Amino acid sequence: MLVLVLDSSTPAVTAALAEITADAVLLRAQRSVVDARAHGELLAPQVAEVLAETGAKPTDLAAVVVGLGPGPFTGLRVGLVTAASMGQVLGIPTYGVGSLDAIGYAATHPRSDAAPEIGPVLAATDARRREIYWAVYDLTGERLVGPSVDAPAVVAERARELAVRVAVGEGAQRYADILALSPRAGLDYPPPYALAELAADRVRAGAPGDQLTPLYLRRPDAVAAASRKPVLQ
Repeated sequence: MLVLVLDSSTPAVTAALAEITADAVLLRAQRSVVDARAHGELLAPQVAEVLAETGAKPTDLAAVVVGLGPGPFTGLRVGLVTAASMGQVLGIPTYGVGSLDAIGYAATHPRSDAAPEIGPVLAATDARRREIYWAVYDLTGERLVGPSVDAPAVVAERARELAVRVAVGEGAQRYADILALSPRAGLDYPPPYALAELAADRVRAGAPGDQLTPLYLRRPDAVAAASRKPVLQ
């Protein structure tokens, strides 16, 4: 089964095509560009590129998997709206996966020569405003705490309480000095293979699609006015 994988929860805008078999997840094509200001401009062309690279058509897709965040409001909704729209048009299910969960899973299930982290592992992405989105995972990649959004100093204290020794993600790199943890390089953003693997059982089972509820964790910067201002004569 061919599955489209999308994530726009971080500055990395990602689209990939994965083949899910009875016992494996094979990544056939992927595109990822780091640009926090161009999620809307980049994602649709990337979808077209991964389909063209593999010779697949949208009608060949069995499902769409998308990162649910947490992430900034504007960027995150690009991936979710794209996934929901394609699912509706094609009549295929859409499955959501926590974007931090994908990073935590990849740290304990690497697809490289790197040794897996044995946990607990802190996964952290940049939430702006000098805060990070974060969660902690055990040696199997299961989430122990989070997701939450806090100042790095608050996260550092919680990490000490949980005996965390290693951190992954862009937020871990950016605030390594405050977190006082050794950041692992090369795992800054949610890997598409991890997103696909975390949804693979649902895809294989033909489970009903998800509602795709985004994990914003805080209100957007722009909010509607609580009341109308009087008109001046």
